[in-house]
Amino acid sequence: MSLSAAQRREYRAIAHNLKPIIIIGDKGLTEGLMQELDRALDDHELIKVKVASNDRDARGEAIAELCSRSGAELVQTIGKIAIVMRRAKQPNAKLSNLARNG
Repeated sequence: MSLSAAQRREYRAIAHNLKPIIIIGDKGLTEGLMQELDRALDDHELIKVKVASNDRDARGEAIAELCSRSGAELVQTIGKIAIVMRRAKQPNAKLSNLARNG
């Protein structure tokens, strides 16, 4: 599933006021982090992820691996922050950033 330019623009606008929910540290993508990421994507659908690495290439690889392992779509990357989106099978209207702002 590839996002159109209009969808990316809409999701960036929704994510503008969000704070990062997931922070990827020195240990990388651990099993616990992936479980927390799945829970966050199921609940919120659109989240910000912070990669706490100073190496630009390492950040890009971590974000690419995160998206491939979780099935999420990368919306945008700015510096150490990435916006990722994955539609939930049964979105919770109270928690979903897409449902509340859509």
